[in-house]
Amino acid sequence: MTRSGRVLASVRAGWRSFLRRRTAVFFTFLFPLLIVVIFGALVQTQAGSGGLFTEPAVYYVPGYLAVVVLFTPLSRVGSEVARHREGNRFEKLATTPLTRGEWLLAQTVVNVVVIGLAALMLLALVVALTGAAIPLSPAVALLLVAYVVVGVALFCGIGAIIGATADSQDGVIATSNTIALPLLFLSETFVPLDLLPGWFEPATLLSPLTYFARGVRATTDGGAVPPTGPLAPDVGYLLVLSALAAVFVAVGALALPRTD
Repeated sequence: MTRSGRVLASVRAGWRSFLRRRTAVFFTFLFPLLIVVIFGALVQTQAGSGGLFTEPAVYYVPGYLAVVVLFTPLSRVGSEVARHREGNRFEKLATTPLTRGEWLLAQTVVNVVVIGLAALMLLALVVALTGAAIPLSPAVALLLVAYVVVGVALFCGIGAIIGATADSQDGVIATSNTIALPLLFLSETFVPLDLLPGWFEPATLLSPLTYFARGVRATTDGGAVPPTGPLAPDVGYLLVLSALAAVFVAVGALALPRTD
């Protein structure tokens, strides 16, 4: 069997495994929708009033997308790796032609499809509930797809590292939430830089989610929000995110155990 055939077979197996876990399917799509309803429809934005949620509604589009791009790969891939370790599946995998890198690539493809569907639903709900004006065009749509795909790949790599190092599935969930929650609110998603202490600003550049948020915002806001940082809007942050994704996916593949 060719490499593409092995990966495709693993993708099909991963997709069927996801669909069999109905609770996971339900909350994969429900949780981000709840975030939009709570913050977008109930809290809403109050432009010029000071404090949180005072930016234009389109400012928070990267934050809503980050909920699925960040949380879902970390928990899903991390938990899948932990399940494989507990069931001695990596030891069995070592006897097949499928490599660890191919296995992680297949898991990433499954997550790209799942999160892509969730992100599409999320964008539709954001526009409907918050009135965010996203200047959709073929170029904007292509860049958004690229940011979601690369962001998912990056956090799949980090999820694989967490799953390979955590001591159990419960440990994976705890570690994922410990990493994801600070990143979600301290990476220029929901909280603008001017609301954070000045000394903390350089620390935001250590978060890969910052580059996702800045790039998506530059892509979707139509110039309504002044760009942050020295990189060129749109593509510049995508290049940084792509480089980080390549590094973390490679490290994640190497971190996967050969035996259990």
